[in-house]
Amino acid sequence: MAKKTTSLSGLGGLVFSTDTGRHCPDCSQPLDACICKQLLIPAGDGIARVRRESKGRGGKTVTTISGVPLAEAELKELASALKRRCGTGGALKEGVIEIQGDHVQLLIDELIKRGFKAKKSGG
Repeated sequence: MAKKTTSLSGLGGLVFSTDTGRHCPDCSQPLDACICKQLLIPAGDGIARVRRESKGRGGKTVTTISGVPLAEAELKELASALKRRCGTGGALKEGVIEIQGDHVQLLIDELIKRGFKAKKSGG
C-alpha cells in the first residue's frame, strides 16, 4: 500500500500511514510502538507530593502521589510495590499513582525509605 504523508506547517515527516495508522511526531514510530512516553521523565522539582482525596470519588478515600521523577515503566513498578506495601488496590493514571484508602503517612515513609523526597500535600 502507498503511504500518505501530511506536512504540518513545513515541519515534514510522517504522521499517518495507511499501513500502520498514526505515527508519533517525535520518534516517527507508530503510536502503539512509541517509546517517547516510556523514556520521558516528567519535569518538576523532584518532590513527590502525597495527598488524600475523596472529592468526585463517591465518598471513597484515595491517596494520590504526584511528581515522582521516574519514567513510565519505573513508575508502574513503584505503584505496584506501594500497593503491595499498603495491602490495597490502586492505579496509575497520567503519571499520578492512586492508592485506595488513607495511607498518607505510610506512603511518605516508604517513599523516603526508597530515596525519594516526599512531603504531605493538602490539608
